[in-house]
Parts: sequence; structure tokens; C-alpha cells
Amino acid sequence: MINFLLSFTVSERVLACMGLAVILLAAIFGIIPDAVAHGVTEGDKGYIQESTGILPIPFIYLGAKHMITGYDHLLFLLGVIFFLYRLKDVCIYVTLFAVGHIITLLSGVLLEVNISPYFIDAIIGFSIVYKALDNMGAFQRWFGFQPNTQAATFIFGLVHGFGLATKIMEYELSPDGLLPNLIFFNIGVEIGQILALVAILIAINYWRKSDSFMRQAYSANTFMMMLGFLLMGYQITGHFVYSFQI
Repeated sequence: MINFLLSFTVSERVLACMGLAVILLAAIFGIIPDAVAHGVTEGDKGYIQESTGILPIPFIYLGAKHMITGYDHLLFLLGVIFFLYRLKDVCIYVTLFAVGHIITLLSGVLLEVNISPYFIDAIIGFSIVYKALDNMGAFQRWFGFQPNTQAATFIFGLVHGFGLATKIMEYELSPDGLLPNLIFFNIGVEIGQILALVAILIAINYWRKSDSFMRQAYSANTFMMMLGFLLMGYQITGHFVYSFQI
């Protein structure tokens, strides 16, 4: 296996490692139901249910942890910045995603909007498929037009926010300090997003220096699209299994 990897170029090794890491995450989350996309671990679940009052540091930590371990978020953000070369453009798109995420997370929890988490997470999987197809130029070839990428990023940010809101409502947060704690949680999400983006940008900028980047980009987005379909299938299956159980 080592000799096989050494036969790759440096950029191919970077791509292979990224792919293996994502596959490993998908495998882990497929085996452990409580750790699915937007899920909360048992330890965090117990803390959330028992906590009362305004708790800035714990909820900032939980928000950052959610983003850094949210492989669906990271896959979508990777797709969003895949062909963005200017820091200004990266900031615009990431901000659109973050604003959408904040709006639906806050409103979903405070207004107690009940939507099937399986349905929302299936759409989140679709968002990854959509962005991969967009990066591959599929919409131009198939339909002869290019959708508004900024609008799509904002809309999918709304969906991703709802995904977490549906999970949080399952744990019945105490109304004592609810709004401040949700705000602190969002602050943590943004901190986690920045940390994740820094790591992604370092890796992808290093990869872009390779002459083979454009040749490998299509394959990378095809792989990302496959993972999006995998997430969709996982959530749709989960919906039917859950419906059968009740």
C-alpha cells in the first residue's frame, strides 16, 4: 500500500489522503447512528439537556465542535471554494452560507419549526451533489445556463441551519438563557468554520500549484458528488427504517 501511494505525485497523494479521510468519516458515521450529520454525541446531549442559564464558553465550544466534525458542512464548503482563488470571493461565499445557517438555526429552534431531520439531511446531501455538478460545469452542458452560485450558497446555508435546528429541538434546551446560548453556539460555529476553512484552503492551495490540478479537479468533484449521493441514500434509508419502527 505504501509503495502504491509513493507511486503517486505529491498532489495525487494529497487528493488520495483527502478522499481516504472523508471515506473514513463516512464509514464511522454510518456505523454510529448518534454521530450522523448534525448529530450530537451522547455526552454533549446530556450536557445540553441538563444545562440552565447563560453558558458562553460551553456553547461556543459545542458550536465549534459541531462545525469541525460536520463532514457534510465541510464537503459543501470544499465544493463552494473549490474554484475560488481570491480571498474576497471566499469571504463572500462563506458569509452567505454562514448567514443562512444562522437564520434558520435561530428561527427553527425559537419558533419550534418541526421538519423531519431525515428529509433535511437528505437535502444537505443533495447540496453536495449540486455543488459538485456545478463545479463540473454540468448545468451549462445540460441546460445551457449557469444558476446563481451566490443565491444557491445562501439557500443551502438555510437548509444546513435547519438541519442542526431539528437536532437541537430533540434535546429540549432549557428556556433559561436559550437565546444567548444559541447565539454563543453560532459564534462557535463561525470559529469552527474559520479553522476548518484555513485547513482546507492550505491543502487546496498546495494542490493548485500542481500542473495536474485541473485534470484531477473533475475526478475530485465526481468523488464528492458520489459522497453526496451516499449521504442522501443514508438519510432516505433512515427515514423509512424509522417510519417502519413507529
